[in-house]
Amino acid sequence: MKRFVIVGVGGRSKMFTDALAGPYKDSTRLVGVCDINSGRVERALRMLKEDLPDLVGYGIAEFDKMLDEQNPDCVIVCTKDCFHDEYICRALEAGKDAVTEKPMTTDAAKCQRIVDTVQRTGKSVRVTFNYRYSPPRSQIKELLMSGVIGRVLSVDFHWLLDTNHGADYFRRWHRHKENSGGLMVHKATHHFDLVNWWLSSVPETVYANGDRVFYNEQQARNYGLEGHGERCLDCPVSDKCNFYLDLKESPDNQSLYLENEQHDEYYRDRCVFSDAIDIEDTMNVIVKYRNGARLSYSLNAFLPWEGHIVSFNGTRGRLEHVARETSYINGDGTVPGAIVSEGTSTKIFPHFQTPYSVAIRHGEGGHGGGDDVLMEEVFGTPQPDPLLRSADFVQGAYSILTGIAANHSMADGKVIQVSDLVQNLPEPDFPAMPGIEEDIPFIDNAKYVFE
Repeated sequence: MKRFVIVGVGGRSKMFTDALAGPYKDSTRLVGVCDINSGRVERALRMLKEDLPDLVGYGIAEFDKMLDEQNPDCVIVCTKDCFHDEYICRALEAGKDAVTEKPMTTDAAKCQRIVDTVQRTGKSVRVTFNYRYSPPRSQIKELLMSGVIGRVLSVDFHWLLDTNHGADYFRRWHRHKENSGGLMVHKATHHFDLVNWWLSSVPETVYANGDRVFYNEQQARNYGLEGHGERCLDCPVSDKCNFYLDLKESPDNQSLYLENEQHDEYYRDRCVFSDAIDIEDTMNVIVKYRNGARLSYSLNAFLPWEGHIVSFNGTRGRLEHVARETSYINGDGTVPGAIVSEGTSTKIFPHFQTPYSVAIRHGEGGHGGGDDVLMEEVFGTPQPDPLLRSADFVQGAYSILTGIAANHSMADGKVIQVSDLVQNLPEPDFPAMPGIEEDIPFIDNAKYVFE
């Protein structure tokens, strides 16, 4: 029976603990949890004791002790992004495999450390890219592999974070680039990984620009929030701020964060307009891929609806995919309201044929139905997967290297060569895609038409 430990038991570990204490508790063993905050360790033990009565908790300084005493087969890393490399590498050097939350790490030096350690130890690192497993996103991969639009020449990809979800990155530890790599790494690793995987290729050059144009003091003044505090809990203008977060309203936020502040002085409700923030809220990126395709990408973190719009332009047509994923609470000073989700759609525009919609596959659960499928592959019995959705350290590296290069480009105003950032990366294992035009048959589109 495979034994696991988790380092980092904040909100990001829940997907793993729910799986290990739930559907996989009879086929796996979660034997240890470790965190910098002793209150969160105690909370995890309380919440999991009914299903995992033998679970042992450790402080962060006891990480090596946990490995010695519990002898796990695999370490699950859910710490702050900037510490992923530390615990991944220490796990590998102790002879353990690692599973890590995305992003794999936050900068080129830390990425190089992981690459070198994997190659030296021969142990494995898996990066949990939930979105690959979401049925609509897997469906896009199948369509592109089929050659329905021929060889992909360019991609337009726009990710929208709303004034509920997007604002949250400016309250939490993510607001400092040294912790998260900014949204170009922390959030966009999902998106750049999807494009790498959809195209079965990797980035060669990156150019980017970005800035913090919304979550700043000027916008606070525009909203009449002069004199705001540094956190919501005791802010003097909280009664008129649409971004106010009351940690006491959520039992999870209260028990996970508010009740444990004294242990590490981490405040979950920092002001989104603070000048202390050093990450961008609007970004644009141009990427050239090894297979010749180009990507135009944007990320905005202050919009009235959330989701993404992606279009693939190929030698035989165009594929358009739109997903509106959540409702929102507005932050524009008007009466807060909700927008009804318009769902997900995919449409094919073949050259010289009639456009048609594709019947969307739907899934239940987190990340568009991807979480449960991913957990089955990590903790259950993996099945043969022609889409090759499982991501190793190589694909984890290439997913962050676009964002790391984008950070360099935003700082220097230059085009960045990705191969200059990290050395000795092996070729990633991607499914084959349509190549030269003569090898691509015309597709009978009847089976894709939405009736």
